[in-house]
Amino acid sequence: MTRLKSDRGTALIEVALTLPILLLVSIGIIEFGRAYQTQQVLTNAAREGARVAVLPSQPSGAVETRVNAYLAAGQIQLDQNHTPTITVTPTELSIGAGATTAGSKVTVSYPYTFMVLQPVARLVVPGSTLNSSFTMSVSAEMRNEQ
Repeated sequence: MTRLKSDRGTALIEVALTLPILLLVSIGIIEFGRAYQTQQVLTNAAREGARVAVLPSQPSGAVETRVNAYLAAGQIQLDQNHTPTITVTPTELSIGAGATTAGSKVTVSYPYTFMVLQPVARLVVPGSTLNSSFTMSVSAEMRNEQ
């Protein structure tokens, strides 16, 4: 009878049940924090590119060079699988009272891949589509200098 009333091993079972959930939540926090940091670096890189794009008589490729330099300084992985797409588009900006002025819009798109969550998703759900990256896209728009 005393053997059935013993609590030995209860803590081990509780740890075995809660540890995977705790690890998944911790890794999720780290992964989404990394994604948020990448999105912030992309936003700032687009702003830096827009600052160059609005200057008069800039050489060809100056915006791309500035954006890529900012991404590299922000520790964003740049290789064959992770190359940003940078587009510069002339736009018309409203300056109030129905008036407009020339502007430039810089859009930076980057293929982002989760490091830990995607392999875990493939283990849990075979054939999961989480294996592929998704595209983060940010843009910045500024008025051209005269």
